[in-house]
Amino acid sequence: MHLIIVGGGIGGLTMALAAHHYGITCDVYESVPEIKPVGVGINILPHASRFLCETLGLEEKLSKLAVLTKEAIFFNRFGQKIYAEPSGRFAGYDWPQFSIHRGDLQMTLLASFLEKIGAEHLHLGLECTRVDEVTGKAFFKKAKSTDVTEIEVQGDAVIACDGVHSVIRKQLHPTEGKPLYSGVNMWRGVTRGKPFLSEGSMVRAGWLTQGKMVIYPIRNNIDSEGNQLINWVAELETPNHLERDWNKQGRVEDFIGAFEDWRFDWLDVPAMIRAADSILEFPMIDQDPLPFWTRGRVTLLGDAAHPMYPRGSNGAGQSILDAQSLAKFLSSESDIEKALQLYEDVRLEATGNVVKMNRTNPPDAILREVWERTNDQPFKNIEDVISHEELEAITQRYKNVAGYDKKTVAA
Repeated sequence: MHLIIVGGGIGGLTMALAAHHYGITCDVYESVPEIKPVGVGINILPHASRFLCETLGLEEKLSKLAVLTKEAIFFNRFGQKIYAEPSGRFAGYDWPQFSIHRGDLQMTLLASFLEKIGAEHLHLGLECTRVDEVTGKAFFKKAKSTDVTEIEVQGDAVIACDGVHSVIRKQLHPTEGKPLYSGVNMWRGVTRGKPFLSEGSMVRAGWLTQGKMVIYPIRNNIDSEGNQLINWVAELETPNHLERDWNKQGRVEDFIGAFEDWRFDWLDVPAMIRAADSILEFPMIDQDPLPFWTRGRVTLLGDAAHPMYPRGSNGAGQSILDAQSLAKFLSSESDIEKALQLYEDVRLEATGNVVKMNRTNPPDAILREVWERTNDQPFKNIEDVISHEELEAITQRYKNVAGYDKKTVAA
């Protein structure tokens, strides 16, 4: 069996390594001429880190690059603590939760790909134009070129890992509606700064109407002073947004006003924002779950299959779980089309539930509850506003739906 994997991002490279683990050969086709460590921070939750560490053998390498997430902690915009719970191994999981620069994760996957599979199986600067769903052929042309000459590649199956702008998704669903804007725009950045709180805390603070922040470190000891690289996301309700472009530069003056008075004893938020190396702007957009991913010998994976709001720290993780599931079915089922369908049967509903949960009740719904119950005012005691049991139930419901509750991960 030989796979044609379209896209060399986190989903595509993980799929290639998963296939290799099960003895399946593949070639990866990527439109950029060179894979570079771009992006900002992401989180890898225990359900996905288990596969990266246990099956792909990447725990040692990732642990050297990432920050081990110790806790998830929630504050209102006045800096008052609402709720905290331990994360990863600190919560009793057998596998860590990694806070890591997206580029560090991708380059680790790429290095493993080159070592195990080989550079001759990575084809850069080629853009997929279409696929043949019956034969498993894929057609490419030189990216950013006026030359329309197509290169034909034959495989036993085509796996579309070509992201939120997937050409193959459009081929399978030509009448699909436009992406759905949530009404929230995001600005992302990374800043060099002193460790705060536990030095491994993932902070969620405020609420979307007045301004919400997600803040966590993604690299340790980046200089002789022991500073960390801190990832942050500013989220704000606004009717204004641009098209989806992960590399779109943002302007600090468009959002800093909402966070100008966020000066806490553990972090000066506006100073952190202004000290960012760069700022990227991206709208919080998703798409309705699809009725199917698979047709014949073609299927979708990752953002091409289920673009979701970046809430709950779960986007990259679901791509990794897709790859794990698909590779396992392909290795155990001789009928390729049946294997692709079995993969869809398991993952389509599961990821669709995460898409819907990210719209309504992700873990940061804790902040919404407190914001509504206090009418966006400081509180004297959080227990007078909401019980610990209610707060715990919100995060537990999300873990159950996303598949990283302890029982599911252990199984």
